[in-house]
Order: sequence, then C-alpha cells, then structure tokens
Amino acid sequence: MDAGRDEEAASAAEPLLAASRPQRSHAADVHVLSAAFLFVFSAYGAAQNLQSTVNTEGDLGTVSMGVLYTSFTLFAVAASPVVRWLGPSRALVVGTSGYLLFILANLVPTWYTMVPASLYLGFTASIIWVGQGTYLTSAALSHARDNSLPEGPTLGSFNGEFWGVFASTQVIGNLISLALLRNGKDGGSVTGKNLLFVVFLGCMIIGIVLMCLLSKRDEKRDNASTHSSFGAMLKYIVAPLKDRRMILLIPLIAYSGLQQAFVWAVFTKSIVTPVLGISGVGGAMAIYGASDVVCSLVAGRFTSGLHSATFIVSVGAILQAAVLFWLLLLYSPMEGVLGAAVPLFIGALWGVGDGVLNTQLSALLGLLFEDVKEAAFAQLKVWQSGAIAVIFFLSPSITLQAMLILMATFLFISFGSFLLLTLVVEKPSTIRA
Repeated sequence: MDAGRDEEAASAAEPLLAASRPQRSHAADVHVLSAAFLFVFSAYGAAQNLQSTVNTEGDLGTVSMGVLYTSFTLFAVAASPVVRWLGPSRALVVGTSGYLLFILANLVPTWYTMVPASLYLGFTASIIWVGQGTYLTSAALSHARDNSLPEGPTLGSFNGEFWGVFASTQVIGNLISLALLRNGKDGGSVTGKNLLFVVFLGCMIIGIVLMCLLSKRDEKRDNASTHSSFGAMLKYIVAPLKDRRMILLIPLIAYSGLQQAFVWAVFTKSIVTPVLGISGVGGAMAIYGASDVVCSLVAGRFTSGLHSATFIVSVGAILQAAVLFWLLLLYSPMEGVLGAAVPLFIGALWGVGDGVLNTQLSALLGLLFEDVKEAAFAQLKVWQSGAIAVIFFLSPSITLQAMLILMATFLFISFGSFLLLTLVVEKPSTIRA
C-alpha cells in the first residue's frame, strides 16, 4: 500500500517538477534560430549568387533558380497548414533538407540533378520560411506577454536581430566564395568550385543540428478541428486576403522579391562580373550583406508600429530608387580603382533597402495578422517567391535597361500602395481562422 501511495505521489509531482525546471527563454530560442539560419544560408546564399555565373551552360543556373522559385510560389500557397500540422520547430528541420540536397546537386551540376533539386527545394523552402515567420512571431509575442512589454517594439527587436544575423550570411558566405574562387575572372578551377560546395555542405550540417535544438513553441494547435475539411483549410489559407491591409501590402511584398532577385540574377552578372570578374562576386555581395546587417539591426530597433515602419521603408525606397535611376541614366563601366569601387558602393546602397524591407514586412505581418500568422507568412512567401521567379526567367531574355525600367516602375507602384496602408487604422487583425 505504501509503495502504491508513493508511486501516486510521484506521478502527481511530475507536472510540478516539469514546470519548475528552467525553460530556455524566448530570446534564447531566437538566438538559436538565428544561428541555424546563419549556417544554412551562408552556404545557400553564396551558392545562389553564383548560379548565373558558374552554371552557365544552357543557362542551367538561371533556369534552375527560376524553377526553384516557381515551385516555391506554388507550394507556399499550402505551406501554412503543413506548418500547423508539423509545428514550426519540426517544420524548420524538415525545411532544411531541401537546401542540403541543392548543395549536393551543385557538386554534380547537370539538368538531371539541378532541376529536381530545385523543385524539391521550392517545396521545403516554403515550409522553412513560413515556419520561421511563425516561430519568430510566437517567440516575440510570448516574450512581450511574459515580461509585460509592448508587442510592436518587441517584434521589431526580435526581427531586427534575426534579419541582422541573416543578412550577415551574405558577408560570410561570399567571403568564403571570394577566398576559394580567387583565380581572376575565370572564377577559379573546377577543384576550387567543388571544394567551395564541400565547405557549404559542412555549413548545412551544422545548421540542421542547430535546428534540432530549437524548443517547441506552444501554438495551441488542434489539427483535426483546424482543417477538418479541404474547405476549412482553403478558408484559412486565403483568410489574410480578405483584409484590405494585406491587399495594400502585397505590392511591397512582391517588390521585396523583385529587388532580391535583381541582386542575385542581374547585379552579379551585368554590373559586378564585367568589372570584377566571377571571383569578385563574393566581395561585392559581402559588401551588400554587411550593409544589410547594419540596416536590419538599426531598423529593427526603431520599429514600433505601422507609422515608424512607414518612415523606415521610405528611406530604403528612396535609396533604391536613386540606384535604379543612376544605373539607368548615368552608369557605365569604368577602369581603375574607381571603376572597381562603383559596384561595391551600389551593393552597399541596395543592401540598405533589403534590410529595411525584410525587418519591416516581417514585423508588420506579425503585428497585424497575429491570429492567422502562418497564413500571413505564407502569403509573404507566395508573392515574394513568385516575383523572384519572374526575374530569373526574364533576366536571360531582356536587356539591363528594360529590367531597370521594370524595377523602377514596380517600386513606385508598391511604395504608393504602402503609403495608402498608413491611412488604414492601425489595430490588431480581427480575422479568425
């Protein structure tokens, strides 16, 4: 009898002991998440930057990236229920597998390896990015509630840290590329390229291990009731599109994808390579990434809501507009030190705009669409990746001038739509899934 009572007492005490165990703080979870993305995207980001200049036979690299982001767009539509089913922490681990396969495919780059790997990466990328947005927003809001802090600045601070670390992947990955592809304008030997992708493979493995260390977030998920039918799932996915704030935000989301792809597919090939060669792509993108890092951290600290975001986005939009008109009307390649410095300066200015858009869009989606955040971040990736795919498919067939006109036109449309958003009352979303 005494033994039975002792067992019952021990069983009753287990929940109390579990509750009393020290839990990793929400901020620490963001540190681990940021570190995992640092390793994964230091490798992937640098590999992506090189696709249009390394895998050039039949435009294999550019076409592969177009296939990747088309796949990303299609799968992102349904990524939110997958993330809700897996949970954001598991989704992040599953999502990393596609990046690992893509790096392996680059060790043997053919149509039979790159295209299937790109298709699969599009699927897993949709999962990892919806999972990232959901996980980070959940951590920030939990941190704000537990410490009685305002949600807006907390979201801005957490997003600033993540996107600052994420932007540094452009510095680290591209400095590795610069070191291993240093043999002038031919981009180095085949051995150097293979060594580069082996190093990237090692980074991927470390990133996956860190993803496995993430704490599970309490998302209060009930899969059976949330998506009891296809109609219920579809209703949840499109819920953000019923809010006029999302409709006004979509053009800016799409432009954020356009300006990222412009750097990867056009800036590296048409601005950097003619002046600095393939080996110079790493250095130019490292400068771009460093600027992105600083801007992400600063912008995150100053974010408090829609009105502060309006000012910050305005600064980034003005700088990118200035770069576009400079390239369209005044720029021509030059020799010497000044000629080499110009692409680096352009990369630094462009990085400011990218840092602004990443931090502000993520913070605003988390703040305005807290109740349907998985679906909101899925919409972010649908429109962003669709725009990226457009650039990768268009870039081989249109001139630099035409691309610059396209970018400038869409910048003005998207910025005008965003300014209209500031006229909408700033309040939490009232949508319920």
